[in-house]
Amino acid sequence: MSPVRILIADDHPMVREGLAAMLSSQPDFEVVGAALNGADAVRLAESLRPHVVLMDLRMPELDGVQATAQLRDLVPDVRVLVLTTFDSDADILRVIEAGAVGYLLKDVPHEDLFAAVRAVARGERRLASSVAEKLMRRSVQPINAVLTARELEVLSLVAKGLPNKRIATQLGVAETTVKAHLLRVFDKLGADGRTAAVMIAIEQGLLTH
Repeated sequence: MSPVRILIADDHPMVREGLAAMLSSQPDFEVVGAALNGADAVRLAESLRPHVVLMDLRMPELDGVQATAQLRDLVPDVRVLVLTTFDSDADILRVIEAGAVGYLLKDVPHEDLFAAVRAVARGERRLASSVAEKLMRRSVQPINAVLTARELEVLSLVAKGLPNKRIATQLGVAETTVKAHLLRVFDKLGADGRTAAVMIAIEQGLLTH
């Protein structure tokens, strides 16, 4: 199997160098580049086409949230794994809403980071336990109506990190139709956005992890 191609995005040189050395110790990883800000991360991801971007949150020019949103639209096959020291509810929700599929804190053990990179590269989600708990503690409103098969299909693709445009292409419908489905899903679940809708659906057993 080909190695997992990784791009590191962090504005601290020592962090970039330390991560690169640590990740390169794994035979199935290849660090293809390092970005010193969000704009650099987007530019390098477009040219290098990594499988996974390890994304810091607080960076100049573009922060991690803005960079993640741009990557979702410009390089949708790239998987963003956030690696940060910040774990506020606002930070978590903003970057997952932007398209990140993983969120770890920088004090994560090396082996857990390696496992998360491999999982994210396979298309899975990985959240630090504290992050998962914060998301699950968000208030869950009673479900007002059963979701239709198409609404569940759209929501399952949202849960995989796909933007509306790719969902529309995959389902063979207009992007406006996808947005309409999502608005109905939000209303039925009492959700205030994509991330909340996915978490509510998982908690209610409508979607699996």
